[in-house]
Amino acid sequence: MTIAKQPFGRTGHMSSRTLFGAAALGSVTQAEADQTLEVLLKYGVNHIDVAASYGDAELRIAPWMAQHRSEFFVATKTGERTASKAMEELQRSLERMKIDAVDLWQFHNLADPIEWDIALSPGGVIDAAIEAKKQGLIKAIGVTGHGLQIAATHRRSLERFDFDSVLLPCNYVTLQNPYYAENFHALVATCKQRNVAVQTIKSIAYKPWLGEKQTHSTWYAPLEEQADIDRAVHWVLGHEGVFLNTVGDIHLLPKVLDAASRFEKQTSNADMDAMIGNLGMQPLFV
Repeated sequence: MTIAKQPFGRTGHMSSRTLFGAAALGSVTQAEADQTLEVLLKYGVNHIDVAASYGDAELRIAPWMAQHRSEFFVATKTGERTASKAMEELQRSLERMKIDAVDLWQFHNLADPIEWDIALSPGGVIDAAIEAKKQGLIKAIGVTGHGLQIAATHRRSLERFDFDSVLLPCNYVTLQNPYYAENFHALVATCKQRNVAVQTIKSIAYKPWLGEKQTHSTWYAPLEEQADIDRAVHWVLGHEGVFLNTVGDIHLLPKVLDAASRFEKQTSNADMDAMIGNLGMQPLFV
């Protein structure tokens, strides 16, 4: 069953509510990446979210673009904060993916106050984005981030510039933090008013690795059982209008997409509380 689609903010694109988080391709072979493409096509995923810093991910996408460019909304990210370096990184991303333009260019993890000011001031990456849009190299501009403060920071970013999208963590445990929850819900409300797309990450985050043997390519220990993934994914998708970026591990990807394809209603808070009690889930803010 294919995953439902909805407008990706004001971009005019109907994106699958579950977006492919291409960080999962950072250290895989091309053969493994191509198998992943088949999974995406099976579930009707038509939106790829990658970044210049995701290892070989942009390179792995290049062969897909040769045959499927028109089928995908392609977003990438830059970690640079000044206009000149950011423009160089954008050109490199386009060359690596072998495409002429991206549908969305995002300022990657714009959270540090000093970097925030550099990026959104004259001479910052914001100037590169405006110029790249004029040149037709990008179609939309977004901002992403991690950490407990990021919802509040995104609200501030939207006051400085009219971004087309935001990206930030969303899972049940994290939203139990009053400060984060207050700013998250306020941010979503603002985005709804302004038709800004809201992308969420870390839906199936379980706990930090904390020295344990890392068994997946995710930076956090993820949920693994299908029933648990179902609950977590359905809880996030129960937030009207938001998009869910998939897990950064190609082996868990089918379980996340399967859960999303069967979404009908939000998992109740009581069910989430019960799962947390059984698993001992922990919040992740980094």
